Amino acid sequence: MSDLARRAVFLEEMGVGPLWVRRAGTAAGSTVAAADEAGGQVMAEAPPGVAAPAAAVSQQAAAPVAVPLSVDAAISEMDWDRLQQAVAECTRCGLCEGRHRTVFGVGNRNAQWLFVGEGPGRNEDQRGEPFVGPAGKLLDNMLAAMGLKRGENAYIANIVKCRPTDDNGRDRPPSPEEVAACMPYLERQIALIRPQVIVALGKTAALSLLGRDPDTPVSRLRGTVHRYRELPLIVTYHPAYLLRNMADKKKAWADLCLAMNAHADTA
Repeated sequence: MSDLARRAVFLEEMGVGPLWVRRAGTAAGSTVAAADEAGGQVMAEAPPGVAAPAAAVSQQAAAPVAVPLSVDAAISEMDWDRLQQAVAECTRCGLCEGRHRTVFGVGNRNAQWLFVGEGPGRNEDQRGEPFVGPAGKLLDNMLAAMGLKRGENAYIANIVKCRPTDDNGRDRPPSPEEVAACMPYLERQIALIRPQVIVALGKTAALSLLGRDPDTPVSRLRGTVHRYRELPLIVTYHPAYLLRNMADKKKAWADLCLAMNAHADTA
């Protein structure tokens, strides 16, 4: 099966087909219309010249958005092995008290793509790997539609490394204090990976990386190339949200097309 046919299969599984390919002779700078503007149709380009939905680059892109959290000096000098050990032994916040396993991250440590979610859920806490179960399968399909694969040319991590739960044992977003305690680990991972593009999956990841107000909706951050320090950052919906809101899969694919364009611009 060709790469183009394989992408079509994954897009169909995501519920955002069909796969539309640029005709011969089309200018390289042509773009793909966003799902909202194409009557529900999402157009995906064949690699490597992926054209994304038309969207404005943030006017503040030239000035990196600083995360309002100080990076621990010791963590900022750790190599991969020391960093992973530090996460496994971490007691910087109360989440350590209820965890089964820390969830460090998974993927190619030299990946050009970094995908960041919120935090581990029940399945992740049991297995010690991010994005497993139905949300993980959807993320894998999203990656495959982009020509990526877990463990090969992408790295997957979370804002916090331990599972946040409420008094009833249900998953919840991490508190600002928990995010502040764990962010130095992710910041060090980003420094070690040196990705070309970051994709923030969901509200917690987007707001934590961009240092935005907690009340900022994801919808307001979509469609724009933001900056995490010098790196382009694109915001989209969390796969778990997409499983509950299937219609927004088309919007998520538009976001991923924007991310592929941002990646192409870094080449």
